[in-house]
Amino acid sequence: MQHEIRAPSLDVQAFAESTRPRSGRDLLSNYERLIEETQGLGADNPVEWSVQGALRADQTGASQAWLHLTLAASLPLTCQRCLGPVEQALAVDRWFRFVETEALAEAQDDDAEEDLLVTSRQFNLAGLIEDELLMALPLVPRHEACPAGLKMAVADPGFDAQEPEKVHPFAALAKLRRGSPD
Repeated sequence: MQHEIRAPSLDVQAFAESTRPRSGRDLLSNYERLIEETQGLGADNPVEWSVQGALRADQTGASQAWLHLTLAASLPLTCQRCLGPVEQALAVDRWFRFVETEALAEAQDDDAEEDLLVTSRQFNLAGLIEDELLMALPLVPRHEACPAGLKMAVADPGFDAQEPEKVHPFAALAKLRRGSPD
């Protein structure tokens, strides 16, 4: 069994300059919001992660830090069709470009095809991993084919029994008008 290597905090610029990849295997239990999605199940499931930094020149020739993130995890979710457990495999393969400030990221976001993040000396890689896995979750988790037959109808045992005829309040008045005694 591979031993746990938690996602570190990164000095983004130094990591991009080194171009040395890092990878690890974390536990699902270390990601609070993901554990909430699984309703506490699968805490020992592995989260495989790998990051690679790079420097690339922008339009002006200045170098910018980039980060390539790949993730693989499997989460136990609830099938929304049969309400049974379904193991959902997740995979992420994304590039991120770093900019100096939040204002710059906002200004460039509409024109950029890549995702923009703000550079930091203590960048929270574990937070990025959790965010990306949460966004990779399916909107409606379900089996390709549910293992048990689906119950497609619900009925009360006495549903088909004939209902007693309802008494209409004006029926008695109509009988009186016609002169019938009953």
